[in-house]
Amino acid sequence: EMSRGNHTAVTEFILFGLTHHPEMEVVLFVLFLAIYITTLVGNIGLIVLIRIDSGLHTPMYFFLSHLSFLDLSYSSAIAPKMLVNLLAQRKTISLAGCATQMYLFAAFADAECLILAAMAYDRYVAICNPLLYMTVMSRRLCISLIASAYISGSVSSLVHTVLTFRLSFCGSNVINHFFCDMPPLLALSCSSVHLNEILLFALCGFIQTSTFVVILVSYAYVLTTILRIHSTGGRHKAFNTCTSHLTAVTLFYGALLFMYLRPRSSYSLDADKVVSVFYTVVFPMLNPLIYSLRNKEVKDALKRTLTRK
Repeated sequence: EMSRGNHTAVTEFILFGLTHHPEMEVVLFVLFLAIYITTLVGNIGLIVLIRIDSGLHTPMYFFLSHLSFLDLSYSSAIAPKMLVNLLAQRKTISLAGCATQMYLFAAFADAECLILAAMAYDRYVAICNPLLYMTVMSRRLCISLIASAYISGSVSSLVHTVLTFRLSFCGSNVINHFFCDMPPLLALSCSSVHLNEILLFALCGFIQTSTFVVILVSYAYVLTTILRIHSTGGRHKAFNTCTSHLTAVTLFYGALLFMYLRPRSSYSLDADKVVSVFYTVVFPMLNPLIYSLRNKEVKDALKRTLTRK
């Protein structure tokens, strides 16, 4: 730290983490290391399977491969540093490291919202307009949707990161969290954070709520179409193509809406850490399991690949 006037400017942060009981830290390290390894293996495996099996070369699995890449990416922005800090004596992170971690996590998480919405639209077209599916969901449209997701997530995250790290952090440098997230950082600032809060609600609120509305509307049409199918087998098959995505959406949006679309006065950082663990560490592990165990096409592709090997 270095002195500036009557204040002390922060040059590094201390991440409070999940616990300060050494015996618990070892247990958590083993648990989260196992989860992170599973996340890496599951998501990389799903990406490779989609690329090598021609039966999965469809818009739905094109989006799913990018969803796995995002899960892998934002988990990797958080988990390695968290694992190191669980065993370290000094749980520090530099100002630049903190800004980088916050930027990467926010960019990948925002992009995931947009890709989940694109996947919902894909299911709407597949079930409600099956004859036009390959025409509507052209390769050009799919690439445009993916590119829009990455660009929008990157721009939104850049705005939040730049404005957050232009604030003055002149008091405590202890972040009551296990990674550099926006709410606990704003709580440390001795500057006015009014603009940051407005933009948090405006940008994150727009991305999260607009994509959530797209998902709700898409599945409202999907459900209406499924209920019109006379065959019980046909209804079951159509619904099965959506259940994996619906499960992933429910878990992801439930955590994000709880975390970021509340007024600052209602934040409980200790309680929020538990929710944060779920969507930063556990959820990226669950996605490949959800899409593998509940998806017949993925299981069949895996069998074909293993048989060829």
